[in-house]
Amino acid sequence: MFKKTYLTLLFFSFVGVTFAQKNKLNTQANKPKLVVGIVVDQMRYDFLYRYYDKYSTGGFKRLMNEGFNCRNNHYDYAPTVTAAGHAAIFTGSVPAVDGIIGNEWFDQKSGRVVYCVEDSTVRTVGTDTKAGWMSPKNLLVSTITDQLKIANAHQSKTIGIALKDRGAILPAGHTADAAYWFDSKDGSWVTSTFYMKDLPQWVKDFNAQKLAQKYASMTWNTLLPIEQYKESSEDNQPSENKLPGEVNPVFPHELIARAGVNLLEVIKTTPFGNSLTKDFALEALKSENLGKGANTDFLTVSFSSTDYVGHSFGPNSIESEDTYLRLDKDIAEILTTLDNTLGKDNYLVFLSADHGVADIPAYWQAKKLPAGVFDRTKTLAELRTALKNTFGEGEFIRSEENSQLYLNASVLKSKKLTYAQVYEVVREVLLQHDEIADVVDLHNFANSSLPDYQLKFIKNGYNPRRSGDISIVLNPSWFSGGKTGTTHGSLYRYDTHVPLLFYGWKVKKGETTTRTNISDIAPTVADLLNILEPNGNVGGVISGVKQ
Repeated sequence: MFKKTYLTLLFFSFVGVTFAQKNKLNTQANKPKLVVGIVVDQMRYDFLYRYYDKYSTGGFKRLMNEGFNCRNNHYDYAPTVTAAGHAAIFTGSVPAVDGIIGNEWFDQKSGRVVYCVEDSTVRTVGTDTKAGWMSPKNLLVSTITDQLKIANAHQSKTIGIALKDRGAILPAGHTADAAYWFDSKDGSWVTSTFYMKDLPQWVKDFNAQKLAQKYASMTWNTLLPIEQYKESSEDNQPSENKLPGEVNPVFPHELIARAGVNLLEVIKTTPFGNSLTKDFALEALKSENLGKGANTDFLTVSFSSTDYVGHSFGPNSIESEDTYLRLDKDIAEILTTLDNTLGKDNYLVFLSADHGVADIPAYWQAKKLPAGVFDRTKTLAELRTALKNTFGEGEFIRSEENSQLYLNASVLKSKKLTYAQVYEVVREVLLQHDEIADVVDLHNFANSSLPDYQLKFIKNGYNPRRSGDISIVLNPSWFSGGKTGTTHGSLYRYDTHVPLLFYGWKVKKGETTTRTNISDIAPTVADLLNILEPNGNVGGVISGVKQ
C-alpha cells in the first residue's frame, strides 16, 4: 500500500513538474513578434467618429471594431504640444518628470532657447545639413522601447520613424537601433551619429528612388467628389492658409515649382507626407526583418502631415478631412502588410495622438461662439513697460516660451526684488485683458486661484530646471497666433482628448468610457509584454485591454 501510494505521488509530482516546465516554456514563447506604436500628430478624438462613415473597413474602423477603444482618453498636463506628447506616450510620464516640457524651452544658464532633441555633439548621417544634429539626450527618463531592450539584454530591435525629428527620436528612446526623419532639403531620410556612422544600404536605396520628389510632382485633389465632404466647411475659407505659391486655399492644390518654393517642404502639408512616411515604414519592416527574430521588436511610426495640414487649414476644412481619409488607407496598408508578413494576432498595435487642436477662432466667431487670437507681442510690450514704471530700468523678462514668462533672476537680485513682487505686477497687468483666464505663479502653486482640475495640468507640465516662472492661461478657444490657421497647446478638452486604440496580440475586443490618461499607455504595453514599465512612469495599467 505504501509503495503504491509513493509511486502515485511520484507520478503526479513528475506530471506537475513537466506541466510547470511546459507552462514556463509557453509563457516565454507567448509574446508578440512586433509592437507597432502609431502616433497621429494633432488627431483630436472626434475625428474617429466625424469621418467614420467614410473610412475603409481596414484602417481606423478595423482598430476600433476589432480592438479596444479607450473613448475617454486625455492628456493631463499642459502645454499639449508635439514633443511633450510623443515623450509622454512612450515614457508613461509627464513633462514635470521626463523633462520634455515643450518643443523648445528657454535655458536660464545659457540664455538661449533649446530645441527638445538638439544635440551639438552629434552629426547628420545621410545629408550634409544640420538636420541630423539631434538625439534623445534631453529626455530624462526611459521609454517603453528602452524597457523592452533592457528586458532581454538588448536583443530586440527598435526603430522610430517620422517626418519630424522629434516624432522619431523621442518614441524610439535612448537605446534605439535607429531613428529616421525627413530632410526636406533634398528629400532624404536621415539619422544622426548618435545611432550609426552610415545609413544602412536599404535606406540609401530608398532615398535613391526619389519618392519624395515624385510626391512633390503630384496634384492634391480630393479622394472623393468634393461635394461629399459634408462633415467640413466649404472650400476656400478666409481663415485658411494657402500653400506656398497658391493664390487661394482651394482644391485642387497643384504643387508647381515656383521661385523660392521648396516642394519637398510643401509636401509635408499634404497627405503625401503621410504616404511617404508609410512607404518608408513598410520598407523598414521588410529590410530590417522586424518581427522575424527570436525576440519582440518595436517599430514607432508618427504621421506628421495631419499636424501641418491642421495648422494651415484647421480641423473643419476639407483639406483636413481628406488627409484623414487618405491616412486611413495608409494605416490599412500597414495592417494588411503585418497580416501577410507576421500573421494576424502575432503583432500588437496601439494608436494615439500627441495632442488635439483648437478650431480656428474666426470660424467660431462666424458662428457667434466665443473665441479669439491673443496679441502676445503687444501684451508683452505693455507688460515690460509696466515693470519698468514700477521697478525702474531693467530686463525683467528674459523670454516667453510655452505661455510661460522666464524672469531675469539677476535683475531681481540686483534690485532686491522677490518673484512674488514681480508676479503681482504681472498678474495685475495681464488680468486687465479679458482673454486671459488666469496668471499662475509657478513658484507658489498653493496660492493659485485655478480650479484643482486645471491646476493639475500646470503642475504636471512644470519642471523647475526648464520651465518658466509665471504661466499665462488663456480662456477656452483663445490662443496666441495669427488670423489664419490654428494651433494647440492648452489644457482644454479640444487639446487633451485624443484617441487611444489597442489592437492585435492579447488585446480584447471592446471599449471603455472610464477616464484614461496618456501616461497609461506605456504601463499597459509593459503589462502586455510582461516587462517593467519605464522608470519615470506615473500612469497605470488600463483595465479591460488584456484578454
